[in-house]
Amino acid sequence: MENANQSAQSGLATDAAISRALDFMWVRHRSQILERVTVLEAAASAIIARTLTKAEREAAQAAAHKLAGTLGMFNLNRGTDLARELELAYLSESAPDVESGIHLANLTSELRTMIEGRPAGIESRQAGTASPASSS
Repeated sequence: MENANQSAQSGLATDAAISRALDFMWVRHRSQILERVTVLEAAASAIIARTLTKAEREAAQAAAHKLAGTLGMFNLNRGTDLARELELAYLSESAPDVESGIHLANLTSELRTMIEGRPAGIESRQAGTASPASSS
């Protein structure tokens, strides 16, 4: 029984360490993540204005791809789904219509709200430990 308790405690300590590392990574990369959302916002606005260039479309597709690959790691699974949908939309070579631009703007707005609403210490709180900011 003692080995089971030690194993459980070791597992909790490992989970807490992983959570702290994810919190640190979130704080460190949050601004870059939000910059990618800004690229998506600009692309959606350009679609609505009917001025989207190939370079803007490609930048939006790349930004969405990177977000899709990143957000799930931070427990933002809905964000990953949104980013994948955006990525697929920007992969298309055809010019999207204004209605599509409005839809993409709405998806991007939801994505921004989700990212901005994720507190830095969410991983630690889920693991039942203090966030890095409160453990100093």
